[in-house]
Order: sequence, then C-alpha cells, then structure tokens
Amino acid sequence: MKEKELIDLMLLQHAVGIGDITSKKLIQFCGSATAVFEEKPSILERIDGVGKFVLRMLKDAYRPEEAYEELEYIKTNGIKVAVYTESGYPERLKHCVDGPLILYVKGGEGLNSKRMISIVGTRQMSGYGKRVCEELIRGLAIMDPVIISGFAYGVDICAHRVAMEHKLKTIACLGHGLGSLYPAVHARYVPEMMNSGGFLTDFWSGDKAERNNFLRRNRIIAGMSEATIVIESAGKGGALVTADIANSYNREVFAVPGKVTDHYSAGCNELIKKQRAHLLQSAEDLIYMLGWNPDELSGKKSVQTQLFTDLTDDEEQIMTFLKKGGKQLLDDIALICKKPVHKVAVDLLNMEMKGIVRPLPGKYFEIC
Repeated sequence: MKEKELIDLMLLQHAVGIGDITSKKLIQFCGSATAVFEEKPSILERIDGVGKFVLRMLKDAYRPEEAYEELEYIKTNGIKVAVYTESGYPERLKHCVDGPLILYVKGGEGLNSKRMISIVGTRQMSGYGKRVCEELIRGLAIMDPVIISGFAYGVDICAHRVAMEHKLKTIACLGHGLGSLYPAVHARYVPEMMNSGGFLTDFWSGDKAERNNFLRRNRIIAGMSEATIVIESAGKGGALVTADIANSYNREVFAVPGKVTDHYSAGCNELIKKQRAHLLQSAEDLIYMLGWNPDELSGKKSVQTQLFTDLTDDEEQIMTFLKKGGKQLLDDIALICKKPVHKVAVDLLNMEMKGIVRPLPGKYFEIC
C-alpha cells in the first residue's frame, strides 16, 4: 500500500464521530481513503448515513502532519500495520461489519490461526474462576489454540499467563495505544507475551486507557475468535458486552455456570438461562461443540472415547439401550429405562455435552 493511502486511512480511522462502518461506506463509494478526502462534500452526501456532521468531522480529521508523526512512531518501534483489505489482517475480523480499518500489532504471531478462542471475565476473579481457567486451558492445550484476551486484571491476565505456561500463543487486545501499557503492573509479562503472540490495538500510540476504549476493543476480541468464553461475570460488565457482540457476529459463546448466590457468576448464569451461551463445564465440552478433532494434532484417542468411562449409572443404562437399539425416541428411552421423561432428558443433555449422544429431529437420539 502506498504511504499516502495509509496516511489517509489512519486519518479516517482516527476521525472523531465517524466509525468503522461509515468509513468503509465512504471508501467503497469513493474507491480509496485518499479519494474520500478529495471528493466534493456534495457528492459524499449521497451516501446513506453521511450528513453534515460526518462531513464536518472529515474536515476536522484531515491533519496529515499528525498521521505522519504517528507513522514515524510505528516504523521506529517495530509495529506492524494490518489493513482490513489486506492479507495480514485477521480473516475472521474481515467478516465483521464494524471491524477496524487498521490494526497496530506488536509481535502478531497467530493472527490467522485455525483455532482461536477468546477468554474473558471479571477483574475480581475468584478462586473458583482461577481453577476453571487453568483447567480449561490445560484441557484445550492438546488442540493448540490461540488464546485471545484483554490483558486486564482477573480472568484476562490469568488466561494469558496459563496459555504461556502451556506454550500456547496468546494475543492481548488493548484498549489504548501501544505507547503505553495498562495496567502497568502487568509489564512483567510483556517479554514473554511478545514471544508467545503479542499485542494489538486499533488505537494510535498516544491514545490513553479510557472506559469507552475498553468497550470498543471488545468487538476485536469477539471478532477474531471462533468462540468466546465467559468464565466469571457479574450481572453487568465488559465480558457480557463481548458475549453480546460475539452473538451478533454469529460466533459461538460459552459460559461457565456458578452458584446462584455468587455475585460473579450472575452474568454467566443469565447468559445460559437466556440461551445466549452454551453451558461450559470442561475443555471437552468446547472441543466437541466446535467440532475440533484431537486426532489431528495428538494422534491419541478422541475425547469422545475417553469420556465413556465417566458415565453415571443412569447414563450407562441409556447408552446400553442406544447401542443395542440404535436411534430412539426420547419417550421410548424413558419407558425402557423406567425413568421419568424429564430425568432422561437431563441425562441425555449431559451425555450430549460429553460427546456421547447427539439429538436428532423429532426428539430422537443416537450414539455419536
């Protein structure tokens, strides 16, 4: 890409009050970012959503000397630039209507890896949340996924740290520019993070950590990932925003359940209750739901086979019946097993989550 076009892209991205969706409309209409700034206002007003406010913001944004200064910072500090129209840009993020025009990347290993998941949650992580995070990533390590999070306190930094312990790539998406670091106490993780994946942001180097910036960066965390996992969250919080965005992108969302009395499980339980997230109890649940095949990397027996030894007596009875009779109706399974339909339905759901049975249309079930 020519330097002038990059400069104009940066100016368009940094324009106050315009946003990525409108910016892409402008570029599509005009053919390039440079053409946007060169086009007559009367022509730009023909674009849906472009009015006098946008035109005024475009005029105010055209300060090329600031963009050249930022570009010099980028070159001096070894920062990579990933533009939404080019190959180095995360492929999944290209399919998000509000994906950033530009990403600024330090490190940047694994931006287009086959398996990428985001792990988010509260900054006030409990001991329970910490154990779940550690066990989850330990169980997923066999699939060699890239772990994406926000480098914040609590669940975020736990996810990054455990990923590095298991030699997984991990990428931190920041809510500020690469000229600073928040929280500063996490600076001790930077060298290892740079070797394990790195950092990215859509903010200029001088942009500071502000509340709205963290909400804005959540779309990148959700957009880069095949699935978003919420480990712990109160009834409101950034993790739930990320889950909502992931749902809007038609990505898979998982939530770890907790006690109904636990404040920092309220958000996860609500996501599950309202069917905005799959219930997640183990790494095997996620591997099964995403259709990942452990045999591709490990050469070991599949998770499905390993889980057969974890059946309850009732589940064992159901599996024996399905093995013998093949596809069966829920009511017939309950009748043969001499159990209430609601109890068998719960057992079948648990077996589905373990990767042992699969539901079929018409309330039929069969062994996977």
